[in-house]
Amino acid sequence: MATISQYTPKAVSHPGQTLGYKIQELGMSIKEFAIRASKPEKTIIAVIKGDSSITPDMAVAFENITKIPAHFWMARQRKYDEAIARKKMEMKITESIGWANMFPLSHMVKYGWIEKTKEQSEKVKAILHFFALSSAEAWHNYYMNQQLKVAFRISLSSIKEPYAVSAWLRQGEIQAEAVSVLEEFSEKLLQEKIFEMKQLMANKPDNWHITLQTICASCGVKLVYTQPLPKAPINGATRWMSGKYPVIQMSGRHKRYDIFWFSFFHEIGHLLLHGKKDIFLENIEYDDKVQAKEKEADDFASKIVLSKEEEEEIVTKRAYSPLDIKRYAQKFGTHHSIIVGRLQYNKKIPYCCDSQLLDKIDLFNH
Repeated sequence: MATISQYTPKAVSHPGQTLGYKIQELGMSIKEFAIRASKPEKTIIAVIKGDSSITPDMAVAFENITKIPAHFWMARQRKYDEAIARKKMEMKITESIGWANMFPLSHMVKYGWIEKTKEQSEKVKAILHFFALSSAEAWHNYYMNQQLKVAFRISLSSIKEPYAVSAWLRQGEIQAEAVSVLEEFSEKLLQEKIFEMKQLMANKPDNWHITLQTICASCGVKLVYTQPLPKAPINGATRWMSGKYPVIQMSGRHKRYDIFWFSFFHEIGHLLLHGKKDIFLENIEYDDKVQAKEKEADDFASKIVLSKEEEEEIVTKRAYSPLDIKRYAQKFGTHHSIIVGRLQYNKKIPYCCDSQLLDKIDLFNH
C-alpha cells in the first residue's frame, strides 16, 4: 500500500498580505504602487485584500518595484492556492464519512488493501487512495453513472452491494497491474492452451493455481486471485484493462475445487466468445442480453469440464460409487470433484452423496 506523506501547514496567508506590508514599508500609497506596476488600482486592492491572485505578469512587475524576486510571489501564491484547495478537500472528506463506512473496511484492512486508521476522515482518505479517485462523487460517476464507459462498461447502480463489489474489482485491477505477461493476448494460443489447463485440473498437482497463472500469462491473460469480500458474492470476473490485455479475477469464495474450475472456464468462455466490449461479473443479475452471454459462457465451461454426453453416460449407468466416480474422471480426463459437483447440482444424486470427493481449496493460505 503506497501512501502520500507530506507536511501541510495549518494556516497559509495570502501573498497580498505581504504585498500590503511591503507597500507600507516603501512608503507608497496603493495608487502610486499601482501606477508603478502598470496595474489598475482596484486590482492591487483586490490582491491586498486576498480577493484576487498574483499572476505571473504581476509577480514580474512587482519584482522591479519591491526588489523581491518574482518566484517568491509565485511560490507564496501557489502555497496559498494549495492550502485553500486542501481546505475544500477536507470539507468534502468530512461530508464523505458516511459513504466510506459503506465499504467492508475491516476486511479491506485485514487483507492489507488499505491501512488501519482510527480517525473517520482518515478512513475516507484511505478509500479514496485505494480507488485512485479524488472524491466520493468521482466514485459514483465511475462505478454508478458509467461516465468512463471505455474502461468500465457496466453500472453497479442496480447491484445491492456496489461498495463491496467495486472494492473487490479495484483490488483485482491493482493486482493485475503487477502481473507480467509473456506476450500480447492471442485468442488462438488461448484456445490451444485449454487442453493443458484441463490436464492441470484433472491431475491437481501441488501449486496448481500458480501453474494456471503461468499458463494464462503465456497467452497474454492476467489471472489474479482476490480474497472474497462479504456482500460481494462473486466467483469470478472478466474484463479488458485499458483495452490492451484481458484480466480474469477469481475469488475462490466457495473453497471448492469443482466450483473454481467451472468458474474459471466460464471466464475463459467470455474471453473467447464475447470480446472486449463488456465486463462480466459472475453471479450478478443483469438484463436478458447479458444473461444470454452468461449462458453461453456456462455452456462453454460445461463442455470442457464434463460434457453433457459424458454426464449422461454416468447417469444412464447410475455409476455413483466413489470408485465409479474416480474411474469416470480418469476416462473423461476430468477431476472427480467436477463429476460429483455436477451430479449434485443437477440433482442426480443427493448433496450428501459422495461429498467426500468434493476437494476443498484455499487460494490464499498455503
